[in-house]
Amino acid sequence: MEEPMRHVYAERRERFARAMADKEPASVAVFPAAPVYIRNNDVEHDYRQDSDVHFLSGFTEPDSVLVLSTLEGGGVKTTLFVRPRDPEREQWDGPRAGLDGALATFGADQSFPIAELATELPKLLEDRARLYYRPGKDRAFDDRVFAALDRARARAKLGHGYPTEIVDPGTIVHEMRLLKDASSLDAMRRAAEITAIAHAKAMAAARPGMYEFEIEAVLLDTFRRHGSERPAYGSIVGSGPNATVLHHRSNDRLMADGDLLLLDAGCEYAYFASDVTRTFPVSGRFSEPQRKLYDLVLEAQIAGIAAARPGSTLDAIHAACVEVLARGLIELGLLQGTVAEVIETASYKRFYMHKTSHWLGMDVHDVGRYHIARAPRALEPGMVLTVEPGLYVGADDATVDAQWRGIGIRIEDDILVTAAEPENLTRAIPKTVAEVEAAAARASS
Repeated sequence: MEEPMRHVYAERRERFARAMADKEPASVAVFPAAPVYIRNNDVEHDYRQDSDVHFLSGFTEPDSVLVLSTLEGGGVKTTLFVRPRDPEREQWDGPRAGLDGALATFGADQSFPIAELATELPKLLEDRARLYYRPGKDRAFDDRVFAALDRARARAKLGHGYPTEIVDPGTIVHEMRLLKDASSLDAMRRAAEITAIAHAKAMAAARPGMYEFEIEAVLLDTFRRHGSERPAYGSIVGSGPNATVLHHRSNDRLMADGDLLLLDAGCEYAYFASDVTRTFPVSGRFSEPQRKLYDLVLEAQIAGIAAARPGSTLDAIHAACVEVLARGLIELGLLQGTVAEVIETASYKRFYMHKTSHWLGMDVHDVGRYHIARAPRALEPGMVLTVEPGLYVGADDATVDAQWRGIGIRIEDDILVTAAEPENLTRAIPKTVAEVEAAAARASS
């Protein structure tokens, strides 16, 4: 680990410990690593560390546990339980940090073999009044934590205290993750840059007669070539009627002349995600109905981005987009009534059935509360969110004119809330009709 990042993780742990101490000076937090999942037989899925563990330590190995304890007078004691070095296993699976690496590389104050968790964790729980741990996520690990808690409780007769409260650590760390620090934003900007390159390459490559998965391959190749560890989520590559399927996953259709191609794809860089959608004509030119619906979605997105300011809410962003879409759908004859009636009856949901925004960060649908005291949460500088309105007209929707059928459009960008204008992290990706047609036309030139 590079020295600057080691300081970033240490500072995050200090902030986390201060927040624990503000609530209860004698606190301890336990974070288990993400488990290894079996894909089939003895083949494992690619491993990705739990986001909270990585956010607080940078540690990427499985079979590990991070424990953070408040110190009297301030500060934090970091304990890592890890796999010991094992030359034979490392020959098969790659190098391990081991006990020494947990100290020297990852900044732990002490480290233990993971096999000693049952012995050492009860000691870390002794004389602590509050335990920060999230039960229910991994029942097998719950049993290990509760067994350690029982052992700590059993020593009460010797004069030791033990935790009498269990609190979800997400109440602290997820709020930290929601308001991005400088290091987080650096990673997100790089993820956005790589994703922009990939979308531009996909637009230039697509042409009638190609399969959706060929465009998916362009995306994945570009992500990896530019240093992304992995896609942030399964890429949606939906052409023609597949563009009207919100989570189209098979990506196996042969694209035809006249199709729109909806690409919802983003990479992950340094454990931070990008999440972008663009829709463009495979043949390089929008048809007139396609262009009208595209311009409407783009107008709605512009209105939504403009609403992403401090004091606003995700609900307000959604409302701004819905108002534009409702008015446009009425003008185009897809809906009847006034704008107020269309919104009140939610008749627009026939064509726009999802919300407009979600938090973005280490997880694509990132952590952080959406409501405070049952009210929509006010936006603050440092939050990153998506703005992604869309319109989806079913190919077999006989209630609308045939010109609109089978058109699916979504436009999505990653927006940083600042003290002033919203910052569009993915603004480099072609988006206006002219920009998109210019990018897509390269495929047919």
